[in-house]
Amino acid sequence: MSSAKEIIHKGIPAVELEAGGYRAVIAPGLGSAVLRLRDEERGMEIFRYREDVPVPRIMNAPEIWGLPALYLPNRLDGGLLRTSDGEYRFPINEERFGNHLHGFVHKRAHSVEKLEVQGDKAVCVTRYEYGPADYFFGIFPLPFTWEIAFELSCEGLRHAVTLTNKSDKMLPVSIATHTTINAPIVDGGELENIRLQLPAVEKINFNKSRWLPDGTRSPLTRTGMEYVKGSKVPVLRDICNDMFTAGTIPMDGKNFHGCVMTDTASGKKLFYETDEKYKFWIVWNDRGHKGYFCPEPMTAQVNAPNLAVPREESGYTELAPGGDFSAWQKFYCC
Repeated sequence: MSSAKEIIHKGIPAVELEAGGYRAVIAPGLGSAVLRLRDEERGMEIFRYREDVPVPRIMNAPEIWGLPALYLPNRLDGGLLRTSDGEYRFPINEERFGNHLHGFVHKRAHSVEKLEVQGDKAVCVTRYEYGPADYFFGIFPLPFTWEIAFELSCEGLRHAVTLTNKSDKMLPVSIATHTTINAPIVDGGELENIRLQLPAVEKINFNKSRWLPDGTRSPLTRTGMEYVKGSKVPVLRDICNDMFTAGTIPMDGKNFHGCVMTDTASGKKLFYETDEKYKFWIVWNDRGHKGYFCPEPMTAQVNAPNLAVPREESGYTELAPGGDFSAWQKFYCC
C-alpha cells in the first residue's frame, strides 16, 4: 500500500511517503530536504541519517544531512554574481576563502501544495515564493518560484525542481543537490566495501587556495579513471572537490546518465540517475571519516556566473521574465 501523510518527525512537521518498499521523510520547513530515504525491503539507508541527531543540529549544517536542493550552489567569488543585465553582491559566509556559499533557498520554509496517492505512487509537491518578504531580497531583488515535486514508487524516488522567473530581469540558473549518501549504504555493511562509479569525462581544475575553478580542464588521471571504472572507494580518505564534466555509463545496452554505488560484499546497488541538464558532478566527503560522501550533480560549474569561459562550457544559463527551468533526478536500488 502507498501512503502520503503529514507526520511529526523529531518534533517538527514533516511529510512521509511510502510506496514500493521505500519510505521517504521530507521536511518542508527545512527547505524541503529529504531527511530520510530508506529501502525497507533491501535494508538500505540511502541518505545520511542518524536517529539520535536532533533537528537543531541539522539546521546548523543543512547541506550535510539528507538531500537538500540548492539554488546558486557552491561558491561565488567574493560573493559577486554577474548576470547579463545586473550585478549582485551576496554576503561572505565562507570567510576563510572569501566566498559566498550555497545560496539560501535550502534554509527557507516551503509550503506543501500537494500531498496525495496516485495509484501506486505517493506524491508531494512543495513551493517557495521568493519575494520582498524575504530579508535576502534587498541583496537579490529578483522574485521567483521554487517548486519541488517528489514521487515515490517501486521505481524509487523521483525529485524534480522547477525554477520560475517572476521578475522583469534575467534570472541566473545554477541548481544542484548537496546529495549526502549514507556510508555504509547497506545495513551492517563495511565502509571499505563501498564503490562509486561516476561518468567523469574531463577534470575541472581548481585554484585550491580558494577552491574556485581556474577556467581550465584536464584529461582524466589514474585517480579520475577510478570513478569511470567503478573502483573508487568514496570514503576512508579525503576527497575534496573532485569536479568533472558529466558523461554516461553504458548499462543494459543504453546510456545511463548518473552514478552507481555498490556494496561489494552484498552486491546491492544504489542507482542515482539524473536529467541531462545536470552537466557536472562534484564529489566531496568531509575528509572521508564522517559516515557519508557527496556525489553532487550540478547544472553549472562552481562560480559559473563569473567565469571567463563560454556558457556552453560553464553550464550557466539565465531565464527571461516569465520563463522556467526544470531538472529531475532519481534514486532506486537493486
